[in-house]
Amino acid sequence: MEALRDGVFQYDRDSIQGLSWPDTEYGRYAQQYISAMFEHPAEHFIANVHTTVKVVVVDGLPVPITVNEAEYANSYVCSPYTHYVSYASEELALLNNRLLEGALSVLLRGVGLLLRTARFNRVVQVNNWLLSTNLYPPASPDQLLKVLDFLRAEYPGYTLLLRSLSKETSGALLEALDGYGCKWVPSRQIYLLQHPAGSKAKWLVKRDRGLINKHGYMVESPGQIMEEDIPRIVELYHLLYIHKYSKHNPQFTEAYIRLALEKRTLHIYGLRKNGRLDAVLGFYSREGMMTAPLFGYDTSLPQSLGLYRMLSAVLIDLAGSRGQLLHESSGVGQFKRNRGAVAATELSAVFDKGTSWLNRCSWSFLGWLLRRAGIPLIRKLKL
Repeated sequence: MEALRDGVFQYDRDSIQGLSWPDTEYGRYAQQYISAMFEHPAEHFIANVHTTVKVVVVDGLPVPITVNEAEYANSYVCSPYTHYVSYASEELALLNNRLLEGALSVLLRGVGLLLRTARFNRVVQVNNWLLSTNLYPPASPDQLLKVLDFLRAEYPGYTLLLRSLSKETSGALLEALDGYGCKWVPSRQIYLLQHPAGSKAKWLVKRDRGLINKHGYMVESPGQIMEEDIPRIVELYHLLYIHKYSKHNPQFTEAYIRLALEKRTLHIYGLRKNGRLDAVLGFYSREGMMTAPLFGYDTSLPQSLGLYRMLSAVLIDLAGSRGQLLHESSGVGQFKRNRGAVAATELSAVFDKGTSWLNRCSWSFLGWLLRRAGIPLIRKLKL
């Protein structure tokens, strides 16, 4: 045990053997996932993530944290700079307006210089599973505030950050963090699906589902995905999320997929035809909500085949059969809306008291800029 304060414990890779994991579904998941992250550096599992992983235990509940100093080339799952500057710069092309792209590019370069000077990436992220969407554990808002109290004392001068928050998914926690003194910085527009509602949405999902049989695919469940599929799974994910979208997305390695298959840290499903895996998804769930950080298909095949549509139908059906809210992350907004998803604004809670004046000003300016310009633009473009 590395540190203890007010009943909150912190463990690192040298002291993790002393942690007694709770015998619950969440506790067993956390043990499998976090223990692996202590056995190897983070980049062993996610090639573009360099961070220090630790775990804070509050009232017996383990919560992973990541600690960074700079690492400006990191994936956005550990680097606020990458999220708000590097990734945003890549997405300017979606505006289809060269004049606006040019103006915003200049603005982002200026913002980037300011943030680096302010040591913007000197941050401790709470409940960071190194994924695009961090679903929250069965912890009360008061328990998470105790974690923040502990981290403020343990990491003076660091910004504390909680991602993946929205009014729709974490309203009580938002209120508690607001009362604690956190700043709110918008991060992206997400889509939430309880179940396809309305005749059009149901018809579209049914049509998407029908493509599976039409094109001769078999849906394979976790028990049917084998060790020899691992390189293909990595390839399919990278074809979509890294090569088509952005190199700043987490770059899962074969070790990460092997961990998911062996320990069920992700439930992996695939679409196979003639022995070849052409599409894959991997989801995890927590507290009545599920999300799929692993999603990919063979982008070299004709778009008319509809692999994305088939895979989305499989995911929607899985959420429906489990009775869980589906967190569909961001992107492809119109497609998701048409199938019954509802847009929501995702926020990051930022506690920067005790950091430099320039760092505090940077977070305040960024929050103001995104509320006034960034999110309205995203909504207008229906991204």
